[in-house]
Amino acid sequence: MLLFVTACAGGGAGDGDGKGKKDGAGKAGDNQASQAVVSIAPKDEAKNIATSGALKIGADKGRLTSVKVEDTKGNEVEGKITGDGKSWEPAHHLGAATKYKVHAIAKDSEGRESAKDTTFTTLVPQNTFVSYFTPEDGSTVGVGMPVSLRFSRGITAPEAVERAVKVTAEPSVPVEGHWFGNDRLDFRPEKYWAAGTKVTLKLNLDGVEGRPGVYGKQTKTVRFTVGRSQVSVVDAEAHTMTVKRDGKVFKTIPITAGAPSTTTYNGQMVISEKYRVTRMNGATVGFGGEYDIKDVPHAMRLSTSGTFIHGNYWAGAGTFGSANVSHGCVGLRDVRGGWDKEAPAAWFFNNSILGDVVVVKNSHDKQIQPDNGLNGWNMSWAEWKK
Repeated sequence: MLLFVTACAGGGAGDGDGKGKKDGAGKAGDNQASQAVVSIAPKDEAKNIATSGALKIGADKGRLTSVKVEDTKGNEVEGKITGDGKSWEPAHHLGAATKYKVHAIAKDSEGRESAKDTTFTTLVPQNTFVSYFTPEDGSTVGVGMPVSLRFSRGITAPEAVERAVKVTAEPSVPVEGHWFGNDRLDFRPEKYWAAGTKVTLKLNLDGVEGRPGVYGKQTKTVRFTVGRSQVSVVDAEAHTMTVKRDGKVFKTIPITAGAPSTTTYNGQMVISEKYRVTRMNGATVGFGGEYDIKDVPHAMRLSTSGTFIHGNYWAGAGTFGSANVSHGCVGLRDVRGGWDKEAPAAWFFNNSILGDVVVVKNSHDKQIQPDNGLNGWNMSWAEWKK
């Protein structure tokens, strides 16, 4: 027993000879500090930091290997380390009035790591903007429905705002945005959506500086589904409307379009609103006191300027299919009160959804402007992408 203990002790004593010191020196060398230095701007505990351009992370005498930036709720900020490992920047703006923590690691040429941790808080905006979006979350719409955003303030930094909006489709199809003025941004594919498409709109406007000193305050995801395909073609000369469902003729309906002095716009128009009954007053659309009908049945809006496709109970039945007598709308035979479900206007109303397309042709009028309603389809794809 004594011999065994002595043998063990002798092994430990050997650590004190020249060979043992050499091994110990090697390990001590491995404990040298990393030469890599991580730099982070803004400085630790900084306040009132800009949401764009202020966050920068770099490495000197080494390469960044890991960067994590997250808010107090654990939401990570997307970003990318450059190919040379010298810097990292966020992929998009930061949220306003938000505290972030940063953890970054770098390695030197010997593989030794160093790290740095900081926190900072972004600015609290005094002026903000939001977007009002169409269509609604969870809705089912027609194949012509664009994604349309109207902003509560005029935008002078459109590129920054557009980068903060993402529209995707399943099945996938290229979707592009187009600005109408400085307060409206619409998105659409080259052609009508395919029936059954699922579309997702992601708004990441919180912290975007849309104009000097004015920041977005909206983060939201909107999802909607494209229903069956319905495109109806109004022929103003033939006084008919041909309803096509999924590419096949579904029904042909006699109509009346705009009279010679008040013609109907030509072009592709999208149903943007539906009313079982509404008031139509000529004074609101530039016709003075020519008409004021308080109970127009089965009305569906096609333009912002007042073009509707609606029921008409005041014209004689023989008018439909033979004459154009309206003030620019497309009229379908109906009854006062809209109680007759067999009337053409009632049938069309009940078989239409927001986003369905109504195309008017052969009218002695110009083509409708793309921003007059949800009617961007009247622009070529090349124009739309400019």
